[in-house]
Amino acid sequence: MSKRRVVITGMGVVTALGETLDTYWENLVAGRSGIRRISRIDASPFASQVGGECTDFDPARYVDHREIKRLDRFAHFAMAAGTMAVTDSGLDFSKENDLRCGVMVGSGVGGIETIEQQHERMLEKGADRLSPFTVPKMMVNAASGNLSIIYGLRGPNSAVATACASAANAIGDAFRIIARGEADVMITGGSEAALTKIGVGAFSAMKALSTRNGDPEHASRPFDKDRDGFVIAEGAGIVVLEEYEHARKRGARIYAEMVGYGMSGDGSHITAPEPAGKGAAVSMRAALADAGLNVDQVDYVNAHGTATPLGDVAETNAVKSVFGPQAYKVAISSTKSMLGHLLGASGGVELVATVLGMNRGAIHPTMNLDNPDPECDLDYVPRTAREMTVNVAMSNSFGFGGHNASLLVRSVQ
Repeated sequence: MSKRRVVITGMGVVTALGETLDTYWENLVAGRSGIRRISRIDASPFASQVGGECTDFDPARYVDHREIKRLDRFAHFAMAAGTMAVTDSGLDFSKENDLRCGVMVGSGVGGIETIEQQHERMLEKGADRLSPFTVPKMMVNAASGNLSIIYGLRGPNSAVATACASAANAIGDAFRIIARGEADVMITGGSEAALTKIGVGAFSAMKALSTRNGDPEHASRPFDKDRDGFVIAEGAGIVVLEEYEHARKRGARIYAEMVGYGMSGDGSHITAPEPAGKGAAVSMRAALADAGLNVDQVDYVNAHGTATPLGDVAETNAVKSVFGPQAYKVAISSTKSMLGHLLGASGGVELVATVLGMNRGAIHPTMNLDNPDPECDLDYVPRTAREMTVNVAMSNSFGFGGHNASLLVRSVQ
């Protein structure tokens, strides 16, 4: 059975660098940083006190006022990015078969803010004062569930929780659902809101976060010799995937075609990547095989690029393993150098950045790459955006637990 073609017809983001596609892209290509000292919580007890915070976000712009208190912040982000993506797509779901339209949104930790708040409330006021909305607010599938409700969609509906690979896995799984013929439209991506006391404190306790607190804008330093950990961030990235003929018949604008998806496990360690990048390499090869493409056809790789000492070397090794000599010719950059790491939402905002670059004839830089690590010796597009034609691009996401996901997109002529 041949696969049906799948295209991207809508995109939406909520990030520390903006909530519209134009603002997001303009900030990325200009090399601006959205990383600041954290203001949502008192981060002073923690070793890391910087983050990619969505300081200007107002859920009232996207969510009915009666629903705001019934949703966790991560669901606010998903509803915002999701509704922006649907609007961008031009879809009118009242004219669609609701059984052929679905939702799949990933998150690494879901409603962690709700869990914290309700735990504190129980300790202070007693169990009988817990909010009846605690469970529907904290569950990871709240984003997918609520997006399906506002549009009345009864097709495939699920949520993915594979740590920092969540959004990429969600998008890849949604891609396959359409390719197999089980749906015609899927709203998919990831959302995260872990700038909380437990979120920041727990990652700080792992010594996973940058402690460059006096210089936030330069704290995230992927592939740089002086990198000291990732910068935690929040937000959402959602895309609308659509079967190609379905999109053509309604005259939709097509951003790109989704052509390949690979996933794998490291089978090595619960938090540290396999040093040689073997699991990540399996994921990338699987995506290429799924697309029927060779490495010399890939123009650009949006790296996972977290700025952790082990992760950046492992990813570099994986790219070399898969691409061979071509590894030194392909352009690579890390969105996290400016946004920070959105955990389970990272694959969504990074795919949007990748597709925007394909459509606008440029790729954004890897910022703060001032002193390249000798073990990370590929073309990471340091400090300055590059004008270039990108016909095929790969976006990588790797998560704790050894989860790896790779997405391949191609321009549609």
